[in-house]
Parts: sequence; C-alpha cells; structure tokens
Amino acid sequence: MIDLLDLAAELVDIPSESHEETALADLFERRLRDGSNLAVDRVGDSVIARSDLNNEHRLVIAGHLDTVPANGNQQARIEGNRLYGLGACDMKGGLAAQLATALAVDEPAVDVTFVFYPCEEVAAQYNGLSHLFETHPQLVDGDVALLGEPTSAAIEAGCQGTLRVKALYEGERAHTARPWKGRNAIHRLGPILRALEQYEGRRPVVDGCEYREAMQAVYVEAGVAGNVVPDEATLTVNYRYAPDRTPGEAEEHVAELLGDFDQLLIDDHSQPAMPALTHPLLRQLITRNNLEVRAKLGWTDVARFAVNGIPASNFGAGDASIAHTQGEFVERREIELVHAALLNLVNEGLS
Repeated sequence: MIDLLDLAAELVDIPSESHEETALADLFERRLRDGSNLAVDRVGDSVIARSDLNNEHRLVIAGHLDTVPANGNQQARIEGNRLYGLGACDMKGGLAAQLATALAVDEPAVDVTFVFYPCEEVAAQYNGLSHLFETHPQLVDGDVALLGEPTSAAIEAGCQGTLRVKALYEGERAHTARPWKGRNAIHRLGPILRALEQYEGRRPVVDGCEYREAMQAVYVEAGVAGNVVPDEATLTVNYRYAPDRTPGEAEEHVAELLGDFDQLLIDDHSQPAMPALTHPLLRQLITRNNLEVRAKLGWTDVARFAVNGIPASNFGAGDASIAHTQGEFVERREIELVHAALLNLVNEGLS
C-alpha cells in the first residue's frame, strides 16, 4: 500500500521548476505504464493516462508538474504528518493523491483521464494543458474536470477572470523650474490612484459561491530626468472579476474607472470560469464526502477546460495561501482525503 506522504516527498525531491519537468514526467510515465491499467500517452512533458470502457461519463483529473523557482527549500522534509518542501503545497501533495488514484483504478464506473502537464507557473504561451487542447484535444476531452490546485481538500468552484491593462497618460515636457510651461503626466495619475485606493469590488454570489472582485495598480512607468516635467506616464492595472461578468464588461468597467487616458492597451486577459456545481459527478463528490464548497478567487486552469466546453472545479491538497512561500507544506490528512474521494468517485460513479 502506498504511503501518500512518502510519495509526495518523493515527488518534491525530483526538481521540476517550470521548463525543467522532464525527470518528473519520466517518473509519472514509468509508474503509470508499469503499475496501472490505463492507456498512457506522452506528449512532450505531458503524461496522459486514460481508461476506455465506453462508460456514460468521462472524468478528467488534471495537475501541473512544475513548481516556481527554489528558495532554499529544494529538499523534502517530513515532520510528523506534515511535508515541507518546494511544491509540497502547489501541487505535489495533490499530484501524489492523483497518481495514487490512477495506479489504483481497475474497472472504473466512469471513464477517467489523468492529465499531468508542464509549465503552469509561467507565461500562458508555454502552458502544457493549453498545448494539449490545441494539438491533441481528444486526449483531454471529458464531461467534467477536477484540477488539483491546492484547496485544503475543499471544492473551489470555477475561477475569477484576470485582466491586466496599460493606460497611457500624456503630458508636455518642460523644465521643472518652469513647470507651468508643460503638463505633468505623472500628476494626471493622482485622481486615478485615489479612485483605485478607494475601490470596493463587487461580491456577487454565483451558484451559492461568493466571489470577491479587486482592482489594483501594479506598475507605474514614467519620468525623463530629475529636472524635466514628464510627458508620459503609463499605469498598469490588474482587475480580478467574478464569472458573472463577461470579458467585454470587465474591459469596459476598467476603462471607465481609468478615466481620461490617451491610450489603453490590453496587456493580458484570461476569462473566468463559471462554477460547475450542477454536474452530477461533482454533486456526488461533494455530498459523499461532505466537502466544503467555496469560490476560487484566483485564476486557474479550470478556465482552460471551461472555454473548451468542459465544466471544471478545483480540488486538491494544500493551503493556497502558503503556495510559493519558502515554508510551504501539505498535510497527510488532506492528501489522503483527496485520494479517497477521487478513487470513490471513479470506482462508484453515480451509483
């Protein structure tokens, strides 16, 4: 019988910073080919393992192999029932639960696809799940998906959208000894920054989950020299918005708040995902295990499933609030709970 905390520690001890996941992908491929009854495909550093029994439903269980860069926490350390180390929380504890589930699947009541993929922690252009949808969509298709992002073994439904814009405010150069002969572009930001400081985001409830919107200034680029009135200032703003708002409405909302800008550039925009709480497989998962259900405030790859017509939610071990920190950890209890819940859902289906 697999000790799940030991398995998670083994995964932590295999370095897999973004773009360097090959060794970990090799382990997943080897374990799945040698120890599971699933058909295994390898696409780059993505490993996909699938059953094919023509069951009524197909469940996709997915997790990313990569971690953020190390911060003096490369090695796994177990203290009691807690595992410390790079990626322990995000998301090698969840990966251990998923891998153990894949190895235990025999004759599932629902067809299941396990997707282990690289480059989630870096720019979207490198994302392994996105590449699979583009190049091998048949390998990641399903009726509903569960993504193993850390949720403390709760269901975090859907996700918020994230929009980043750059607003340009123009001025006119002049000597700082005679500023009345110019127009200070930085000073034009004053009212906008005050509005952002006082901004109170909506808190809509969608399918029983309360989302919490937020808007923040994240960069200011301006200045020519210490004695020159600046003629340009660029303000970058990030807006996190609930899934009841469309991408177009989000862009209009930000533009309205930014006021009398001279140019607006959409720097990045990832749309939200609605909760998938009505799908019968997800309802069974929640009710059988008495899982807490809440909104996912951040953006995750559930949105990639949603945009491809697959409702998805987040379900994994680990506390998301400590992800990417030097002291991140995961608890044995959460890994075991996630594994048991996934295995029960796959084996029992809707019965």
